[in-house]
Amino acid sequence: MSYRNKTYVAFASEDIKCYWLMEAWRDNQHIDFNFYDAHDLYQARDSSQPESIKSRLGERIKNAKQVVLLGSKIGKKKGSDGTSFLAYEVGAILRLKLPVVVANLDGDRCIDRDFIPRPLLDADYYTLSVSFQPAIIKLALDNYAPAFAGSNKTGPHHYKSEVYTKLGL
Repeated sequence: MSYRNKTYVAFASEDIKCYWLMEAWRDNQHIDFNFYDAHDLYQARDSSQPESIKSRLGERIKNAKQVVLLGSKIGKKKGSDGTSFLAYEVGAILRLKLPVVVANLDGDRCIDRDFIPRPLLDADYYTLSVSFQPAIIKLALDNYAPAFAGSNKTGPHHYKSEVYTKLGL
C-alpha cells in the first residue's frame, strides 16, 4: 500500500545519506520496500532563494499523503528551531495533519523524544516511531498511515517488539 501514496521524507540536511539509502532500498529489486517519493515533484535548485525553496517544499508536502521523518538529534534541533527548512516542513505537516512515521536513525525501536521535533511533541501529535529499516517503515506506511485520519490517538507511539519479531527483525 505504501507505494500508492505519495510519501514525503523530511530530514535534516546532515541526514541526507539516509534519505539516499531509502531511495536505494526502493530501487533494489531484492528489498520489499517502495514509496512514491513526493521529492520527485517541484524540484528546487540549491541556488534558489529560501522563500522559493520553502514554496517548493510546501508544494511537495501538499501533494503527500504521509511523511517519514528521519529521526536524529540534529533533526530534532533543526525541526524545532523555527527557522530551518525542516522547521518549515514540520509546521506544514502539522497544518496539513499528515501521518508521521519517525524512523529512528540510531536503530532504536522505541519512542526517542530526542529525535522528535518540539512542535510535534508540544502538539501531542500522533506519530509512530520505528527503527530505520525498510520492513518496519513499510509496515508503518501500510498500516499506521491509512488509519491515522480516523484515529483519536495522540502523542508518540511505537510498535511492540513482537511486531519486529514477526518481520524477522
